[in-house]
Amino acid sequence: MKIYFWSVGKAHESYIKDAIEMFTKRISHYNPVEWKIFSSSKSNIEDQIKKDESLQLLNAFQKDDIIIALDENGKQWSSIELANFMQRQANNSIKNLIFIIGGAYGLHENVLKKCNYKWSLSKLVFPHQLVRLILAEQIYRACTIIRNEKYHHF
Repeated sequence: MKIYFWSVGKAHESYIKDAIEMFTKRISHYNPVEWKIFSSSKSNIEDQIKKDESLQLLNAFQKDDIIIALDENGKQWSSIELANFMQRQANNSIKNLIFIIGGAYGLHENVLKKCNYKWSLSKLVFPHQLVRLILAEQIYRACTIIRNEKYHHF
């Protein structure tokens, strides 16, 4: 199973880039993993921004992808629940597991409708770049939980 992290916005900021790369490299010991950064819309109108960004994402989806939107209205999972979710996807021979982080205004409804799951990291609002780091760390943590390794303390 290949894990994709899709994010709308700028490339990783230097203050967070090393940490994201570290966790991405760690994940790669368990699963192939890849980041794809989609460009932000140039519009000044919120709804148009979300529509523009959604077109890029929708055009990149493939038929059998399992897509998880990071969305403030999604279900919150514990680290154990995330690990169980990922194990179920692997058991079902899922080819691509895609986690999507929307742009500054979130994901357009057209994208959310195509997603198989909606996941909320927290009820708090985080800076976009920090969400990338939290996502990478939590996926790494889930990988170690699945393998019963010491990183996560039960």
